[in-house]
Amino acid sequence: MSPQKVIITAAISGAEVTQQMNPAVPYTIEQYVREAKSAVDAGAAIIHLHARWDDGKPTQDRERFREIINAIQAACPQVIIQPSTGGATGMTAEERLQPTELNPEMASLDCGTLNFGGDEIFINTENMIIDFAARMREHGIMPELECFDKSHIDMALRLVRKGHIQGHLHFNIVLGVNGGAAGTPRDLLFMKESLPEGATFTVSGVGRCQLEMNVMSMLLGGHVRVGFEDNLRIDRTQNAASNGEFVARIARIAKELNLEIASPAEARQILGLAGR
Repeated sequence: MSPQKVIITAAISGAEVTQQMNPAVPYTIEQYVREAKSAVDAGAAIIHLHARWDDGKPTQDRERFREIINAIQAACPQVIIQPSTGGATGMTAEERLQPTELNPEMASLDCGTLNFGGDEIFINTENMIIDFAARMREHGIMPELECFDKSHIDMALRLVRKGHIQGHLHFNIVLGVNGGAAGTPRDLLFMKESLPEGATFTVSGVGRCQLEMNVMSMLLGGHVRVGFEDNLRIDRTQNAASNGEFVARIARIAKELNLEIASPAEARQILGLAGR
């Protein structure tokens, strides 16, 4: 039996972290290319992408996404680029959907509303999810189903049954976010066991739970997401020097578990993207 192939996604910037928190967080086009290339060179097959202006302000502007994507693709022509349609709290649905107009292979599809802390509410109503899924079908985009809680999985499967979400189901189980499921083995196992047969899944652990949730995902047959969006520190006291440092660490651990790192082409096969 050949070793399991693990897809590594690098979420290289996010919408909330800043260069004040870690100077390596990318804002400019050149910084995005630097961070994407560091991740791809270390083994990432997917770049999960939020866009920023040069001053660090998050944006869903279509043309800014186009500029960043084109620059990353020039440096890393094989990588899968997965724009976020989550954006940042307070953005309208139409703002958030702008990257879908670029016809990427994949995009994130958030499957429920979340209390992010204080007065911040990340709003994803049922009708919004249906509309986002329809836009992705229209543009031939595979959704990655972002689930921060068991109820988000239930919502996704409800919309699958109604025909709004179609094709191969790939989930991103996000753990450790304020307002969502905790980053514990119990919560991850519960959510993983709630997925339908044949689905694939990635696990994103936020902050201090990132590494253990990544390792547990691989042990359960899943894939992993790392990067500055989810965690800035390589250990409790030291910031990571780059997104590539996170990718290199999880790739080394995967190999020690007798797992192989999926290339972008292999990731496309696993996710059913080949030939889309």
